[in-house]
Amino acid sequence: METKIINPRDKFNTIIQNSDLVSRDLSWLTFNERVLDQSKKESRSIFEKLKFLAITASNLDEFFMIRVGSLYNYLDYDKERVDYSGLREEPFKMKLMLECQKFHKMQQEHFLKNLLPSMPEFGFMLSNVRNLQPAEQEVIRNYFMKAVYPMLTPMVFDGYRTFPILMNKLLVFGVVTLAPGDKKENRKLSFVQIPANIPRFFEVEREDMMIYVPIEEVIRENIVSLFRNVNIEAVNLFRITRNGDFTLEESEDMDANFLEEVKRKLNERKSGRVVRIEIEEGYSRWMINLLKERWNILDDSIFKVERASMLDFTGLWQMIGNRRFKDKLPQMPAPVPPVSYPEDGTDDIFHVLKGRDILLHHPYNNIDPILELIEKAADDPHVMAIKMTIYRLAKDSRITKALLRAAENGKHVSVLFEVKARFDEENNIREAKKLQKAGCFVIYGISNVKTHTKLLLIVKKDENYVTRYVHLGSGNYNEDTARLYTDIGLLTTNETLANDVSEFFNVITGHSMPTTYQNLITAPRDMRNQLIEYIETEAANARNGLPSGVFIKVNSLEDSEIIYALYRASQSGVPVKLIIRGICCLRPGRKGLSENIEVLSIVGDFLEHSRIYHFHNNGDTRTYAGSADMMVRSFDKRLESLFRIQDPLLEKQLMNILAYNLRDNVNAYIMQEDATYIAKQPKEGEEVFNIHHEFFNLKLTDVKNVKLVE
Repeated sequence: METKIINPRDKFNTIIQNSDLVSRDLSWLTFNERVLDQSKKESRSIFEKLKFLAITASNLDEFFMIRVGSLYNYLDYDKERVDYSGLREEPFKMKLMLECQKFHKMQQEHFLKNLLPSMPEFGFMLSNVRNLQPAEQEVIRNYFMKAVYPMLTPMVFDGYRTFPILMNKLLVFGVVTLAPGDKKENRKLSFVQIPANIPRFFEVEREDMMIYVPIEEVIRENIVSLFRNVNIEAVNLFRITRNGDFTLEESEDMDANFLEEVKRKLNERKSGRVVRIEIEEGYSRWMINLLKERWNILDDSIFKVERASMLDFTGLWQMIGNRRFKDKLPQMPAPVPPVSYPEDGTDDIFHVLKGRDILLHHPYNNIDPILELIEKAADDPHVMAIKMTIYRLAKDSRITKALLRAAENGKHVSVLFEVKARFDEENNIREAKKLQKAGCFVIYGISNVKTHTKLLLIVKKDENYVTRYVHLGSGNYNEDTARLYTDIGLLTTNETLANDVSEFFNVITGHSMPTTYQNLITAPRDMRNQLIEYIETEAANARNGLPSGVFIKVNSLEDSEIIYALYRASQSGVPVKLIIRGICCLRPGRKGLSENIEVLSIVGDFLEHSRIYHFHNNGDTRTYAGSADMMVRSFDKRLESLFRIQDPLLEKQLMNILAYNLRDNVNAYIMQEDATYIAKQPKEGEEVFNIHHEFFNLKLTDVKNVKLVE
């Protein structure tokens, strides 16, 4: 009898497909595929296509630093880990690297076959130095000698000098050299790092064409000037990605030692273990073997790039941002007034909020009402206190300036700065110190948890009474990202919410354990259990023949307890509609498990960032918005909040956002039972519906007529 040989990869795929849960990391890769798909859409300009390609590259960098870095923490220290896919750490790494290699190939093929050849048609092109005119070559030669050459430092590795620390995500030349007359075994390896503050491309401007010469080509053409009187055997361009995943061992007391700990961990990112090498094809085998051994890395973590292509597509931002092509990028419509505040900006914001709540939907609605509220509070002599949480700020933040002014004006200002906000730690530490020096009460995060909730409280005394003005949101207090991210923000003087927020600030800044909140659900204490209770209520209603429905829009769904609660609801007959932009570890449409669950992902012009939870509750609807995704970290390792919207018009506005997302047939992708996605297309006779356009045209009647459950 013939013995059938089973390919281990086929066995892995069987295990993965049999699992009721989808791997978080494999799900994330499919999300990045959807972003790459935006770069392939014929309706987009060449500059938009380059933008989305650059975004996929930036996304993948972070994925390797954090998620692959985390996986290596298990592998390097022999810790057990079973992925949602059912695979242990070693076979999972094999599967993950295989999928990463496939994605890398998709990126490269798209750039080489579709984007690179079409550039000249739009007035720009990539070129090496030798294809330029003699006068242009001379300009580049002068540029190299005066501006680039002094910045370069060859670092040789041999028996006398230690192996240099190569920086994360920088382009590096590995140069193999041999002294005249020496034997092969005496060859040496030197590294030339290209500093990050040198522009990615040298720009040659002709009347009808902008020519971009990659900085590596400028250096390659002149590299002999760095290695005089030796023979150059090989010049290899590569780039490494290091593990950037670390767990802060935070001290219990939030003092200066804590800040020093954060700074030390930031420095460790520079020397974390290597998890990926990207390298030009035609490289020296001797060099790559040396690097593999040095960094304990296998072939599946080496990503090859054709010489005709380029390393590091994040450099494409220089092309996208060139002023010469500014009018080639589509201009989004100007923000429109909120449905709940049509007379936006015509009256004093303090006066308006005494009469009504305002729901903002960014970027369709401007962030200015929030900024205006903080700036007015800073100068208003009747404002006594300002409290807020900050996760990410704009680089030149109006909020920091307003808080500094408030402190100078003698107001009590307390700010919780989350200094562990990934990749924004340095900026947050710098801004927090400014406020502290000005006399603000600054808290540098809470031990063992990240403060991700978005809250603002302003206390104002008018004659004989005090009014509390509150903002609760799903997004950061960042005027830059507010133009790019879709987010929800509630401005209110509602006393119930004001009490809840005041209590929550006491929890954050002091030692308080309130028994309950009226309209706030918080993590890490109550959120998971409360959401599961609401889901189970829908399941009970469905079993009793009552109307039911769960509608949720978040960035990511990963928490297994929530997923199995949704599975049980589906089995009870509850229609579950999920709008999950990124990671989704739930498997929809599986017979007997999740037949009543649909999952959409919206990827398009704006980054979908708002979180909305709506439960039908037999007509007595519960609708929440806030900062929290459905992830283990959100429920257990972060300070998060979801706030209930009870004003009928504002609740309808949130329901309409969900309804519009479900109608979208331009930016929507439908998740399949096997965890793949297909682009949603308009049905025959159906009009095109693009939410990233439609929300600019939203009318009050659209909101008032919305229904999610018939």
